[in-house]
Amino acid sequence: MSVNPMTYEAQFFGFTPQTCMLRIYIAFQDYLFEVMQAVEQVLVKKLDGVSNCDISPIQIRKCTEKFLGFMKGRFDSLFGKMEQLFLQLILHIPPNILLPEDKFQELHSYSEEQFQLLKEEIEQLQEKYKTELCAKQALLAELEEQSVVQARLRQTLTLFDELINVGRHHGTSDFRESLVSLVQNSRKLQDLRGHIEREGASLETS
Repeated sequence: MSVNPMTYEAQFFGFTPQTCMLRIYIAFQDYLFEVMQAVEQVLVKKLDGVSNCDISPIQIRKCTEKFLGFMKGRFDSLFGKMEQLFLQLILHIPPNILLPEDKFQELHSYSEEQFQLLKEEIEQLQEKYKTELCAKQALLAELEEQSVVQARLRQTLTLFDELINVGRHHGTSDFRESLVSLVQNSRKLQDLRGHIEREGASLETS
């Protein structure tokens, strides 16, 4: 059998030409063996009906095995030539023929140096992609943090709006004046609380 892998032919046929030839060889051997068995059985039956026959079934078996060996040797010799013709002329794709799926390579052929440059460019693009991906994740984290800050800022502005409305309700239109008034009222409340606590303490002692 041929040792040439013939991978391009296997791509086209879906099987290696050597596998095809091996199956043909095995199929013929099996068929030859079955035929010789049938011939042997027929000879044994025919000789059983012949009177005074000195040929025994063992002799018939030896003869059929010898004939089988002769036929196998002849077939092996012929099969070697047949295999060579099949692999060279029938199951062989000429080197100037491209399969349809490989036509693109003919239009866009690259040298080894060009292939290496293309490979390096792909690696650089992959690194850039990883860098861009990291930068995108950092931006998303920053945007999430900004959204939290904006939410807190809106709460603060809402609180200021409420303070301004309270100031307007009490006749103070300026926010600074409202804040001063609020601080003053807070201090008065703290003083009043302290006074009440002292009064309560003196009542308890008395």
